[in-house]
Amino acid sequence: MTSHQAAHGSADAYARMAASGDGSDRLGADEADFIESRDSFFIASVSETGWPYVQHRGGPPGFLRVLDEQTLGFADFRGNRQYITRGNLDHDERVSLFLVDYRLQARMKIFGRARVVEPEDDAALVASLAPPDYPAKVERAVLIEIEALDWNCRQHIPRLVPLDVVKQTIDELAGRIARLEAELVEARAGQAAGVEDS
Repeated sequence: MTSHQAAHGSADAYARMAASGDGSDRLGADEADFIESRDSFFIASVSETGWPYVQHRGGPPGFLRVLDEQTLGFADFRGNRQYITRGNLDHDERVSLFLVDYRLQARMKIFGRARVVEPEDDAALVASLAPPDYPAKVERAVLIEIEALDWNCRQHIPRLVPLDVVKQTIDELAGRIARLEAELVEARAGQAAGVEDS
């Protein structure tokens, strides 16, 4: 990696960053707010053959919880029942999380070690991570001890807006248009009445 950085002229900048200790393994307020506002993330695990495996995890905003400055937790919902990530964690606890906010063009990488908690081992913990009023079946909990995290460059992230935000904006604009049209009809009626009176 460093040989490529040297070849392309970025080695000095990254060496200064490493020397200054800019890398972090602890969450601050900004990181916690960003994480707990996500409604999805990608998690990579390591297969028995050494290949990386990436899965998407989604849920209501805040389903990925900050438990303390070095620990994340989430309820693992039933999906397609392949259990590949779950199986990978039996032999290698290393994971990487990738979180993106397309509206703000922000992204964060998190490296850590994951621990699976089955309901029979700690039902209270699993229940505590289940989002209220979310209909998905919770099969287990996953806890992640953070070893490193980094904010990525925002370059080339497409600016996308969530569908619910678009719908809300359209509804607000439609309501405003309806009010303006009603006011226009009323103004025209008043103007016509004034012409008749004259």
